[in-house]
Amino acid sequence: MSYLTQKTIKNNISFSGISLHSGLDVNVSIKPASPNHGIVFKRVDLKSNNLVYPNFMNVTNTSLNTTIENEFGTKVSTIEHLMCALFGLGIDNALIEIDNEEVPILDGSAKIFIEKIISAGVEISDSPIKIIKINKEINYSDGDRYINIKPSTLSLDIDFELKYKNPVIGTQRNKFKVYEDDLSDVYNSRTFCLFEDIEMIKKNGLAKGGSLKNAVVVKDKEILNPGGLRNEKEFVNHKILDCIGDLYTAGYRIIAKVTCSQGGHYLTNQLLRKVFLNKENFSILEIKEKNLPHTLINRNYLKSIA
Repeated sequence: MSYLTQKTIKNNISFSGISLHSGLDVNVSIKPASPNHGIVFKRVDLKSNNLVYPNFMNVTNTSLNTTIENEFGTKVSTIEHLMCALFGLGIDNALIEIDNEEVPILDGSAKIFIEKIISAGVEISDSPIKIIKINKEINYSDGDRYINIKPSTLSLDIDFELKYKNPVIGTQRNKFKVYEDDLSDVYNSRTFCLFEDIEMIKKNGLAKGGSLKNAVVVKDKEILNPGGLRNEKEFVNHKILDCIGDLYTAGYRIIAKVTCSQGGHYLTNQLLRKVFLNKENFSILEIKEKNLPHTLINRNYLKSIA
């Protein structure tokens, strides 16, 4: 967040690939958009009612991906990796044209999205960014799984824990200051599954496009992918990737501390729904200064627009 004014991409981006769950080939174009446009998906294979907004209230499925849907039943699924890339590179405004229901999985991480956006360049406007500041601690739990969000000074900290009985994955924990740390390991971390779960996943009509090219597969004590892992904590880092992408369905960047154990798309979405139920839980602020490093933000530059 080196510039505190709204950003879009300079040039169009296009990419194609297989979708993880439907197994269909999909084409996507990301186009520049004006300030205050936000991130908007457009299903160009449909002639009407084809705009879908990646807002947490529009999330209709969280089983192995995040799916958004508009009031007419138009869907876009598996948005989380692309949303993470847009969040991480500070893209506030973009029109994402897609010719099918699901964003292509590419290599199973956000790496290619990040590279494409960087290659397109970033256009910086004069319009100030808006941020969501969490005012009160909010918890959501589901059995042993839980997620917590609480006030932070001026950063977004994510502390994530993963617990698997599988000895290769085991218990992993990692944490990042999203606006300050190098997130390369997060962006590069691929989606993963256990070999023994694949048959059930496919019986449920999912992962038709899954392969070792776009997912890490673990069988007993072995990683089946040639080359193994990309980083030591790839499993939990991928969950942090998903969490960042899902948090962006809040609409703006967030200032908060997020702690999660054994969570995923469902818990993150339920947490956001709980946060925004009560206006006392959050503030929406506008940052007036045009060019100010994150570490130098002073409270005087924050203006409430709630």
